Amino acid sequence: MVIDLKRCTSCHSCTVACKAEHHTPPGVFWAKVVRLESGKYPTVVRQALPLLCMNCKEPECEKVCPTGATKKRPDGIVIVDSKQCVGCRYCAVACPYGARNFSSDWTDYFTGEKKPSSEFAAHSKKKWMKESDKGVVSKCNFCVDRVEKGLKPACVNACPTEARTFGDLDDPESEVSQLIKKRRGMQLHPEYGTDASVYYLPAR
Repeated sequence: MVIDLKRCTSCHSCTVACKAEHHTPPGVFWAKVVRLESGKYPTVVRQALPLLCMNCKEPECEKVCPTGATKKRPDGIVIVDSKQCVGCRYCAVACPYGARNFSSDWTDYFTGEKKPSSEFAAHSKKKWMKESDKGVVSKCNFCVDRVEKGLKPACVNACPTEARTFGDLDDPESEVSQLIKKRRGMQLHPEYGTDASVYYLPAR
């Protein structure tokens, strides 16, 4: 995935689309946007920085998982098998990007209770329990179910400024590869040695 920092307006459409797609409970954010500030008055610069799991080619989370619940697919997407995860959270400690989430149980967004307050909440709980369950670690998986159907990840589809582009990094002719080459795309903290699959295009 490639994220154009010049286009991102910090509207949080990606965050909302992700939560709507995966029915994540309160406090669980697979995609989020933080605001960075640099410089001194009167030349202060504020920058929006979208964050998500980097789906690294050399994922530290996979190395420390004692049950093999975290695994990298042949296409490079890193997933968590909720049936194998025991909630030890070693992966959360190992992840240098803080992209892992843990939820001990599902709770209703409006009441904070474990019992759904509406039909939609009941549907949301059912979807979440099916995809991630309780007492396990979860994270962005590039909307693997959508990708397998030939669709874009929810965050990419929802971005009103088209700041996100999804594609095959291994194909030098793909749109993402061309953007990285032409716009000097960069990984977040390459010094970590994880070879992240998310690249950022500089804002200026």
